[in-house]
Amino acid sequence: MNTLENNILTIIEKNSHIGISDLAVLLGAEEIEIANSVKRMEEEGIICGYSTMIDWDKTDIEKVSALIEVRVTPQRGKGFDDIAERIYKYPEVNSVYLISGGYDLLVTLEGKTLKQVSGFVTNKLSTLDTVISTATHFILKKYKDHGVVMAPKAKDRREMVSP
Repeated sequence: MNTLENNILTIIEKNSHIGISDLAVLLGAEEIEIANSVKRMEEEGIICGYSTMIDWDKTDIEKVSALIEVRVTPQRGKGFDDIAERIYKYPEVNSVYLISGGYDLLVTLEGKTLKQVSGFVTNKLSTLDTVISTATHFILKKYKDHGVVMAPKAKDRREMVSP
């Protein structure tokens, strides 16, 4: 990868909605060069997708998000990859990470209710033969997500009083 591609990635990571022409202006490059770089990085799997950050608390859609720590017994010759794949294939699962510490995997998921998320952990995740234990943490409020402040402080609207 070259410097131009590194700069493209840095910008689109924060704003996936930006257009090719705006990228070209920001980076001082030709649009065709930007378009070709983006296309190549998509084809090589460097750019894996584009997403939009939504503050679901400001909508009338009910969602429950959870972080689930999972301790597993890795399979001989396969490590953690097979169990991670089994978990990420569930449609409820948003992400799966291999982590350090007391647990092996961190799973994020969303459901409509606490009961639905708990049911996933009890009926699907905990029943996998290599899962030893889980710890579920429900997300009550997001303050910052993927670098975006979700709940900025309200501005102080009091008038200044001078002596």
